[in-house]
Parts: sequence; structure tokens; C-alpha cells
Amino acid sequence: MAKRHYDDFIDGASSSDRSKKRDMNVLVPIGSDLDESIPLPKTLTLFPLKRTLLFPGVVLPINIGNSRPLKEIEKIYHPGQYVAALMQHDAYVNRPTSENIYAYGTLAEIKRIFQIPDGSVIVILHGKKRIVFESIAKRQSAWQVTYKALEETPADESDPEYKALAATVKDLAMRVIDLSSELPSDFSSEMIFVIKNIEDPHLIVNFVATHVLVKVHEKETLIEITDQKRQAKVLTEILARELQMLELKYHIESKIKVDFDKQQHEFLLRQQMRVIQEELGDDPLSMEIKYMEDAAGKKKWGPENKKIFERELKKLQRLNPAAIEYSNQLNYLYTFLDLPWNEYTQDNFDLKRAREVLDEEHFGLDKVKERLLEYLAVLKLKNDLKSPILCLVGPPGVGKTSLGKSIAKALNRNYVRMSLGGLHDEAEIRGHRKTYIGAMPGRVIQNIRKAKSANPVFVLDEIDKMGTGAHGDPASALLEVLDPEQNSTFYDNYLELEFDLSKVMFVATANNLTSISPALRDRMEVIEVNGYVLEEKISIAEKHLIPKQISVHGVDKRHISFTRDAVVFMIENYTRESGVRELDKTIASVIRNLAKKVVLQVDFPKTLHPEHVREILGAPKYLRERYQGNEYAGVVTGLAWTSEGGDILFIESSLSRGKGALTLTGNLGTVMKESAVIALEYIKANCAQLQIPYDVFERWNVHVHVPEGAIPKDGPSAGLAMVISMASAFTRRKVRKKTAVTGEVTLRG
Repeated sequence: MAKRHYDDFIDGASSSDRSKKRDMNVLVPIGSDLDESIPLPKTLTLFPLKRTLLFPGVVLPINIGNSRPLKEIEKIYHPGQYVAALMQHDAYVNRPTSENIYAYGTLAEIKRIFQIPDGSVIVILHGKKRIVFESIAKRQSAWQVTYKALEETPADESDPEYKALAATVKDLAMRVIDLSSELPSDFSSEMIFVIKNIEDPHLIVNFVATHVLVKVHEKETLIEITDQKRQAKVLTEILARELQMLELKYHIESKIKVDFDKQQHEFLLRQQMRVIQEELGDDPLSMEIKYMEDAAGKKKWGPENKKIFERELKKLQRLNPAAIEYSNQLNYLYTFLDLPWNEYTQDNFDLKRAREVLDEEHFGLDKVKERLLEYLAVLKLKNDLKSPILCLVGPPGVGKTSLGKSIAKALNRNYVRMSLGGLHDEAEIRGHRKTYIGAMPGRVIQNIRKAKSANPVFVLDEIDKMGTGAHGDPASALLEVLDPEQNSTFYDNYLELEFDLSKVMFVATANNLTSISPALRDRMEVIEVNGYVLEEKISIAEKHLIPKQISVHGVDKRHISFTRDAVVFMIENYTRESGVRELDKTIASVIRNLAKKVVLQVDFPKTLHPEHVREILGAPKYLRERYQGNEYAGVVTGLAWTSEGGDILFIESSLSRGKGALTLTGNLGTVMKESAVIALEYIKANCAQLQIPYDVFERWNVHVHVPEGAIPKDGPSAGLAMVISMASAFTRRKVRKKTAVTGEVTLRG
């Protein structure tokens, strides 16, 4: 901006001098009043300008320093003299050459020369006409310039576009001056006043180009343009760009200032609050540190852990509470303190009590109970046995997860559970490094912290439903957790040290082993938890499910009871599962209906029979295939495994005249179709033993059908039933009643 020129003009001046200079109206443009009748000299004395450029019609004060006395300067320059005001490329060169001078400049008249109190000499120039210099030479004590005067193409002052351009230049210039931080406020006000009062469109363009623009190369570009209208357009573009830069700069500076002021304000308030709290003796930071020190003194950790904790606590004391790192460090220390380092609960080795607890809460599951009692017995004898890694595998609803809670109760240990369904990030197991924003320990360490002991019963639910994502394989991270030889030194990335998991009793649950990686499966002791038969479901419903649902729904248990027939009716007609989860929902549905009648004060039977259950639940959801008897030759009862536990199915064979073709129906899978083909070939190969004439195979077609065609059926265990069914059809002998068949068949039998 024009600050440096104005400062050069006023630096060192007294207040009276400043007033005198303002009286000279150096900012007031007086127009280009060059008398065309006065012959111009062929050469002009060079008046080099540094970092600025003078335009025609504009008055400009120039400070030429105090390196030479005024008398010596007046030998070169004097009032009324015409000079070539040309700008230097390099402002630091004192003796310019033709290579260091811009070609285009202004023919100017020296209005006045005077000296200010600090010894500097001020020269007042008035721009007259655009020129381009042709050569420069040293003559006596001054540089002489040969030049060529440039004629301007005047703009039509009545042109609306030109008037609009001039008005835009005036408006943009005032906004640029107002936003500029380089100009003194009094000088800015004076310049805005002058610009506002200039009426001549061409003079406003030259005045703004002289005093407002910053970059010297832009001034040089403007002075080269002789078309006044085009010059106004270019100046408008330059000013608009400059205004955008200044507005952006102002926005950034004001935002930084607001943020800084806010931070400074908060900092001062915190300092004042800290001083007040110190005076009152309840400084939160000091209290927090004291609490941690007291808690650390009660921990049972080793020397290494103590050393790490003290080091991290000192790091916290050095941090500013307002810093982001402070909260991260505080969370780390609290996690460190809350972990149960070498803190164990006392196991209850009473095997009879353990048996009673398990029998009370779970019906059946004898294999699991025996395995747990064996573990307790060995632990009582040896007292330092590593906890086993049990994996309970079975269909949904058989009580795998609740069995873990019963194990904890039987052992008198704390209980925690972690669901692994859908887990796909390795950091969920091993934790995040402290350097990350929002870092936290892995879920294993989080649950150990929640358990408040280093030997809880830890249930890893749905271990077969873990996924693999872009952030690693959590199943691989579990290998260290579930390996009895490695988990004594489990390393968590957040803690950055090892934690002993060898005393934790891990109980994993899964529905299917096939989706578990072989390496992980190898580290666990797999125990099959099979489904319940009808008698077991009846006992579970009577002892556990019905009392629980009556209590949950707030109904008086003295006024409701189920007959055994009603329970059997619910199991057989409204559930089809291996476990008892669907049965639990069915019982809840019945009791909800009764609870509504209690609230409405409607009479209802206190003892529920099958007809009452049907009335509440509606038509049966499942129609089980019942034994119908083998009254026809070719019908065999088979046994089928299903995800709901198991069922019977019928395989029917019939003969019709033909050429020995085999037809299969009933939505059979590939394996069962192959079993049917093998069964027919086996019968053909052993027809003599079965007392079947061989020629019947060429005269009769065989059709094998398995009812309930909408249900897909597959598996190798139907092969034997198909052999018997076809043999019965060929020999016309009926199969023995109430005999079910299962087994695979090969060509050898």
C-alpha cells in the first residue's frame, strides 16, 4: 500500500511541520494541466522512484533521504523542472542503469523541494504525461533520459459503462483502504475523503493507481495502457482481487483473535480458579493425584507395575488440565488403577454344593457338570491349576450362556460376559495404542476391569460369529487369549504391558464349529450341549420357565398353574426347537393373556388345560408327523436329524409296470438321491438272498417318495431305510410295526 511513501514523507516531522504539509494538499489531485504550447525538452533528468509509480494528474511527495545536502540536490532538481519519473526494478540500487529501470513512466513537474527537521529532503512531483524512455546516459552529476511521449485514447465520459467503471473503482478503492492495516487511520480517512470527492473519472483511476495499489508490476501494467476505458477495467479487476485477499485476511485474523481471546480468557479463569481452590484446600487436580497415590498404595502389583504407574503419574502432573493429552493420560491411569492386579476371589471347593447349584439351575447337561466337577476336584488337590478353556457347542436355547453364570456361582467367582457376534476389528481384543485419539483398552481388559478380580468366569458368547474386516482378524487375536500356555502374558496395546489371564476361566459358546478356525478350535475343549427331549423340556418348563414368567409378569403364582398335558400340548404344537427359548416365549404369551384378564377383572381358569392353551394361543403352529403304522408294503419309518433336534419321516416305495425306471420325489438332496440309486443296485445285486426274481426289475418301475415335499431333505442316513422300503415293495412283505430305521448304505451293504 501507500504507507511507506506517506511515512517517508512525514517521518521526523514535528506537529507544526505535519500541519504545514497537510496545508500543501499533497493528496489533492489537480489534474494534468500540461500547457501544450510549451515546448518539451528532448531529454529529461531521471527521477528514479522506488516501490511506487506516479500517474498523470496526481501529486506525489517523495522522500529522497538525507544522504546528500539540500544544496547539492538543488543543483540537479529545482521547482518547475520537468523530470522523467521512472520506477526501478530493484529498490536497493542507488545508481540505476537502463537494465534496472522500467520502460514506462511519467513526465512530471517538480512543484517544491524542502528539508524536514531530521535532514531528509522532500520533493513534490506532479504527474503530467505518459512517456516511454528510449535511452539513458550520465551527464555531469545527473542521468539524462531520451523519451517518447505517449498519446492516450480518451474515454467518452458520457459512456454509462465508463461511468460505472469509474464508480466501481472509487467504491473498491475506499473498501481496500478501509480494510488495509498498513495505512495510519488519519491518512486513510483523508485519502477516502479525497477519493470520494474526485469527479473526473480518468483522474480517479490515476489517483487510485498511484496511492492504493500494492504490487509494483501491476502499476507498471496499468501505466502501459493508453486506452483510458481499458485501463479502468484492468484496475477494477486488480482492486477486486486485492479486496478479496484483504477480506479473507481480515476474516482469518478476526477468527484467530476470537479463538485466542477465548483461550486466553479460559486460561485466566482457570488460573484464578486454581488459586482460589488452593486457598480453600480443595484443588481438584491435587485431590485427584492424592486419590491415585492412595489407591496405588493398596494395589498388589509388582515393582515393575509400580514404577510404570509412578512414571505416568508424574507425566500427568506436568500436563496442563486444558490440554487434550491430560484427559487421555487421566483415563489411562484410572484404567491402570482399576485393573485387579493379582487380586483373586477364593474358590469354593465344595463339590456337593457345586453339584446342587448346577442341578438347581440346569436340567440335564450331565457331561458339562461332570467336567466342571472334575476341574474343581483337581484344583482342590493341586491349588494352582491353569483354568481350562471350555467351548460349549449346541443349538440355540439350550442354556449355554446361562450355564456360564451357573459355573461362576458354583465356583464362587465373579462373572463377566462378552458377545463376539459381528466383531471384526482386532483392536477390540488387543486394544488401541495410546497415541490414537479416543484410544481405549481391548474388551478383554475392559471386562476384567469390570469383574474386579483376576480369576472370573469369562463367557465368550457366539465365538463362531466373529467376522474379518479391514482392521485385522479378531479370531487370530483371540489365540493368545485362549491359549493356556500364552495367556499368562497377554499384551494389551493400550496398557503397553502384560496382564496375567491364566487364572481366568474362559467359557466360549457356539452354535456351529465349522465357522471357527482350526487353530482357535484346537485351543479349546469342545463339549457338545445337545438339545432336550420332551421329558426334559417338561421338567424345565415346570421347574424354571413357568415360575420365572409368573414372577416377571407380576401375577400371583397361587392363582395360576399348568397341567402336565397343557405343557406337553405347548411343546408339541407351538414349538419346534432343540432348546427351550421358543417354549419360554410361548409360556410368556399365555401368562400375558392371563395378566390382562386379571387387570380387567375377567374370570379365567386357575388351572390351565390343553383346551385353555389352544383358546389363548390359537391354532397350532406346527403339525408333527405322527407314527401312522406300516399297513402297506413298501412303507418304512426313518429317523431324521434336524436343527430342532430330530424327527421321524416316512419313506414310501411303489411299483408300476414299466421297464425298470427309478423315480424320486419329495424334495430330496443330492446325497439322498444317490442313496436311492445305490439301494436299488444293492437289491439287484443281492436279489437271490432277498428271494426276488431278477426279471421283475425289467418289468416294473420303482417310485420312491418322502412325504412333506415342501421341506428339503438330505443326508446319508436314509440309505438303509430306502433299501428296506424297496425290498418290502418287491417282496410284498410289510415292515415290522413301531420300528424306525437309520443308517448309511453302500454297494457292499
